[in-house]
Amino acid sequence: MASFRAFLNSPVGPKTTHFWGPVANWGFVVAGLVDMKKPPEMISGNMTAAMCVYSGLFMRFAWMVQPRNYLLLACHVSNETVQLYQLSRWAKGQGYLQQKKDEASSE
Repeated sequence: MASFRAFLNSPVGPKTTHFWGPVANWGFVVAGLVDMKKPPEMISGNMTAAMCVYSGLFMRFAWMVQPRNYLLLACHVSNETVQLYQLSRWAKGQGYLQQKKDEASSE
């Protein structure tokens, strides 16, 4: 019980935005995972790139802020991974990654 009370009253506990901000951001990760079932033609390259930049910036913020926010860091590392995968699906669907493969096979 004492450890739960310590977590509850900690600087990154559920009484602070250091806890609820990352919890809400897990929605981005879940949405990206759900979008993996959609065809690549439905992916917005601009929005996916913006999400990659957003998560990259907030990974740095989560690492630099005091107290260090590991929950926010984990959330944005996960989101960055999902969004980079989505960006690669979009690039393949647009033919950006296919071109190099075609050049190698023609030589």
